[in-house]
Amino acid sequence: MNNRRNFLKNSILTGIGFYGLKLYANGSENNIANLNSNLNSNLNSNLSAELNEKLYKIQKLSQSVGFGDLIKDPNGIIDLPKGFEYRIISETGNIMSDGFTVPSKMDGMATFNVNGKEVIIRNHEIDSSTFGEGAFGKNNVLLNKIDRNLIYDNGISDIVALGGTTTIVYDTKNQVIEQEFLSLVGTLRNCAGGPTPWNSWISCEETTVVKSDIHQQNHGYNFEVKATTTPYINEPIPLKDMGRFNHEAVCVDPKTSVIYQTEDAYDGMIYRFLPNQEEQLQKGGKLQILSIKGEKSFDTRNWGKLSNGNVTEINKKYNVEWLDIDNVDPTEDDLRLRGFEIGGAKFARGEGMWFGDNELYFACTNGGKSKLGQVFRYIPSEFEGTTKEKDFPPTIELFIESGNKDIITNCDNLTVSPWGDVVMCEDTESPRIIGINAIGEIYHIAHNTKYPSEFAGVCFSTDGSTLFVNIQHSGKTVAITGPWRKS
Repeated sequence: MNNRRNFLKNSILTGIGFYGLKLYANGSENNIANLNSNLNSNLNSNLSAELNEKLYKIQKLSQSVGFGDLIKDPNGIIDLPKGFEYRIISETGNIMSDGFTVPSKMDGMATFNVNGKEVIIRNHEIDSSTFGEGAFGKNNVLLNKIDRNLIYDNGISDIVALGGTTTIVYDTKNQVIEQEFLSLVGTLRNCAGGPTPWNSWISCEETTVVKSDIHQQNHGYNFEVKATTTPYINEPIPLKDMGRFNHEAVCVDPKTSVIYQTEDAYDGMIYRFLPNQEEQLQKGGKLQILSIKGEKSFDTRNWGKLSNGNVTEINKKYNVEWLDIDNVDPTEDDLRLRGFEIGGAKFARGEGMWFGDNELYFACTNGGKSKLGQVFRYIPSEFEGTTKEKDFPPTIELFIESGNKDIITNCDNLTVSPWGDVVMCEDTESPRIIGINAIGEIYHIAHNTKYPSEFAGVCFSTDGSTLFVNIQHSGKTVAITGPWRKS
């Protein structure tokens, strides 16, 4: 994606290629030139209502960059392009292979190839109070069927923490589940996370609750879950050196094993974790915060006039330096506050994060002037995580910023597709799955028209045949198949 200029110019001017065809067919070549001139004159300004409307119309006309217009689902659940279909493969309350029930509030997911089998690891963003929504059934009647040593927080009076992960072994050829089982137990609000190159999933707690008359353990940690094809519950070991905060997502650079993390807070940080030993996260490491070089305590949110911030240009590259931070397992939820004081950059609810081709993308759900969402792109240094990094710094840039809710509303979980486009979920009551191609054009892949729930956990099977996504609040995991593009 190195040939992109800024989002406004490319999404509009490239869209003119499609809009212009219609104008040209009507003998309106002068209209194209006038629109081109008008849009170019506003490239470095904030989006006006008029330009947003033009942008929306152009994007609607440029659906050919994706898979075509969405077709109304006769069942009234998910609208998809022609040639695509969905199936609900798992639902809250179903009995799994291990005898437990599918927990509710499915969230982040990733896929793995394990001995030729497709393995999905899936988060569940639930806490201790949601009786009947966890894996142990109504009133936790199945709790006596699990080794309590495998539960991270057994709670007080059997009010156990009900969050965690489940694992699905899926046959993409026949589109059926082969196995489904618990894989992490006793954590809270497992929101997103990220896959590692060594076939494990890092599951993140989006909470910072502490020991109390309900909980036996502090929360706000990451936990590692192995991808397996047979039922296996992982020992719940908190990765404390990765920080205690409202975790959202992580991604791992496959070249360096450096791990990056988002924080779901309106004034959150972006973190980097340098492990002491590759593939051995339990052996600790160093936590750092992202800072814009030469711009101490920079505010990227673009929320009006700020004392130190506002990213005024799309695709403008900022050099990055990473700052060490101490006391990474604090009692108070203050990592981001201390990080900003020492010079860290501030982001508006960092959520989904994914590593692509030597670059990573992350979403900020409420970023931007309209608070409809931003996506940032980070390019690691050739010497990422080493002493040479300061002479060859990594860069960060604003990839897109939404100014129109009809285009993007509150971007959340995201992935990088097999063909290189960013694909992401919306966190709204009538969400879509959205694609963004290499030059910034936006297209819609799916639309949840029935359930008032966000999409979550979007990811592709390792063979590229299937897109998996959750309809979180209705407790459904969906597989979408069709003529997906290849790498």
